[in-house]
Amino acid sequence: MKKMILLALLFVPLTTMAQQDKDASAGEQSLFEKVTKIEKKQDNFHFLLNLNNSFDVNQADGEFQNAKFNMRQLRIEAKGNINDTFSFRWRQRLNRSNSPAPDGIDNMPASSIDVAGIGVKVSDQFSMFLGKQCAAYGGMEFDLNPIEIYEYSDMVDYMSNFLTGANFQFQLAPAHQLQLQILDSRSASMSDMYGEGYEQSKVPLLYTVNWNGDFGVFKTRWSYSIMSQAKGYQSHYIALGNEVTINNFDAFFDVMYMREGIDREGIVSGIVGNNAQGGHLNDAEYLSLVLKAQYRFNPQWNVFVKGMYENEGLSKANGAIEKGKYRTALGYLAGIEYYPLKNSNLHFFLTYVGRHYSYTDRGKACGFDDYSTNRISLGYIWQLPMF
Repeated sequence: MKKMILLALLFVPLTTMAQQDKDASAGEQSLFEKVTKIEKKQDNFHFLLNLNNSFDVNQADGEFQNAKFNMRQLRIEAKGNINDTFSFRWRQRLNRSNSPAPDGIDNMPASSIDVAGIGVKVSDQFSMFLGKQCAAYGGMEFDLNPIEIYEYSDMVDYMSNFLTGANFQFQLAPAHQLQLQILDSRSASMSDMYGEGYEQSKVPLLYTVNWNGDFGVFKTRWSYSIMSQAKGYQSHYIALGNEVTINNFDAFFDVMYMREGIDREGIVSGIVGNNAQGGHLNDAEYLSLVLKAQYRFNPQWNVFVKGMYENEGLSKANGAIEKGKYRTALGYLAGIEYYPLKNSNLHFFLTYVGRHYSYTDRGKACGFDDYSTNRISLGYIWQLPMF
């Protein structure tokens, strides 16, 4: 009977699935337990509040722009284990629109719902997550909770990561996991994603294979993805995440490369302009390198530095529009974090975030000049376990 139920789940319309980010508050006593002094004995239900709030001072090309308070992340999350076989997870962004995307293919809000689905553990070696979820792309930073990110690379920032489908996880060995994922390739309409001039694919799906390896001090998170964007157009994405941890020192290096039949990110199309049919350009190419190192020099203090390098351009000419690089994006961050509470992920931070955008002669011919931005932020991050 159990096998029949599991088989049936694979064929029902999937409306949700799982997120990859790490649980920062794992093992932390909930607010409910602290207030009532009652220890929660079961793992059936957890309710979390994800916060990233700061006071930002912004500057562009050496000129003061503004100073303001900014709630960058505000998400609520519920998850739990029903029994040894079934689990659930739901996470929603409260500062995003909750309206279903017009002409979306999954009947879900495109931006507010991150995760909504059920997990099925068939055995210690095989499990599934069914529903809306985060794409199982590689990269160490991509695996973190979004509230922990002070600044994403352009490539990740412009990607559509939360999609509906199914994830199949195979535990090949205690330290090695393989994930096979099938998702809808978009949650919004064709015109919203790509502009005009493209015919919808009859099977608009994203396929990802992901390998997570653990060699002790060295960990990997590698993936390859192929996406059907529109009829006759596909994108290919490779992400190689590598992490080294030695005592209180941790560093990761992510290499991400994307070649798209249609410029889904829209960065190059925004520089050059749309194609003759009014849609995004074809054959966009993106390379992103992200390096971060951090050192927990005291149980309550952590310092970090981070650098980002990206190339953005076209792999093939679009008629009279030349192929080649149009822009290089640089990012440089440094900061310090203070953890005031024992056994809590609450931390206050002071960070500097700098970005510089350098245009090639092709980009400058489109009317763009190099520019830089700077930001100093003072704030806090907390994945607060409410229950």
